Amino acid sequence: MAIHIGTALRIFSGILALLLCLPAFGQGAEAIISRDTPPDPAAIQLRAVATGFHRPIYATHAGDGSGRFFVLEQSGKIWILEDGARTTVPFLDVSALISPSALSQRYSEQGLLGLAFHPEYASNGTFFIYYTDHGGGTVVARYQVMPQQPYLADPGSGQILFSLNQPYANHNGGHIDFGPDGYLYIALGDGGSANDPLGAGQNRGMLLGTLLRLDVDSAFPYAIPADNPFVDDAAARDEIWAYGLRNVWRFSFDRATGDIYLADVGQNQWEEVNFQPAESRGGENYGWNVYEANTIFAGGSAPNHVAPFFAYRHALGCSVTGGYVYRGSAIPELQAAYLFGDYCTGRIWAAWRDSSLTWQTVELMKTNMAISSFGEDETGEVYVIDYVGAVYRFEPPA
Repeated sequence: MAIHIGTALRIFSGILALLLCLPAFGQGAEAIISRDTPPDPAAIQLRAVATGFHRPIYATHAGDGSGRFFVLEQSGKIWILEDGARTTVPFLDVSALISPSALSQRYSEQGLLGLAFHPEYASNGTFFIYYTDHGGGTVVARYQVMPQQPYLADPGSGQILFSLNQPYANHNGGHIDFGPDGYLYIALGDGGSANDPLGAGQNRGMLLGTLLRLDVDSAFPYAIPADNPFVDDAAARDEIWAYGLRNVWRFSFDRATGDIYLADVGQNQWEEVNFQPAESRGGENYGWNVYEANTIFAGGSAPNHVAPFFAYRHALGCSVTGGYVYRGSAIPELQAAYLFGDYCTGRIWAAWRDSSLTWQTVELMKTNMAISSFGEDETGEVYVIDYVGAVYRFEPPA
């Protein structure tokens, strides 16, 4: 029996798509890692789920089965959203510890910037925050939830695990998250000012301009994972997992595959998004300041340079905000698409790999938001944080 050529191609494409599925990280299901069509903007909307925040800058979940959503304010407070309602008192308030600039009305890149819950939070009640202190230095601290009070953290339980002086007030990085390997990853900017005056991006002897990977369970304040890429290099810091970064503003792990996406804020002309596959053993050099995205910036040598999979000129925006690969169930149209945006213009893009594993990107929508972050809840649904004061969720049309 003859098969029409179009039918044969569809069958082949379907088989190839199945072959490109991988086991979900830590799950029994299979993860779709490619798609051949862009998401349809008509099948997606953003709906406000909470308002009235003061400079919200991040949101995440505790992974404890509660379904609660935690929203950070740059000025030092963490609030809980539950069933669309905000608690009347903050989960934690560290406003007395953070840089005074974050408490003012002027622009600042300092303050409470990151939150990560321990993978065993449901049993140990441990979480971590990233903030800049009164002197502008970076601090990562461990905290505990109050015994028998799941809606309140113990403000006196803070223990500083990591601190680093910052030479300038900007480029503080600020994102922290646990990887599928159970280690804590920390994004540090290049120290600030402009053009990387310290040469931090290509200096593995410095922690600035890097992504760190720490074991926070085996020792206090932390231990170095034995398989970190530079543990046998006397010229490099053992904590470093990847380097050549200017100022990563949000990275994320694809919850289904373990791949890492890193959005790195650019300098003069380009914003970029980088990718690290789950099978990587670390050590990637993302190029700053020899490169800005794919173009030569300062010039020189950038050994083992890994180029971004997507970059856009400042005609489309001025500060990239990293997001998440959509793994929820409410919007099948977004499955396997990485969602990210721009703080300045409110643009939101979707990026994905097609069946040949070639990167594709499309502008999904143009909003009026100052996109300070994205968030992912316990079920894999994705949110957008508007710095003006609201939290929105991607949903199907009403």
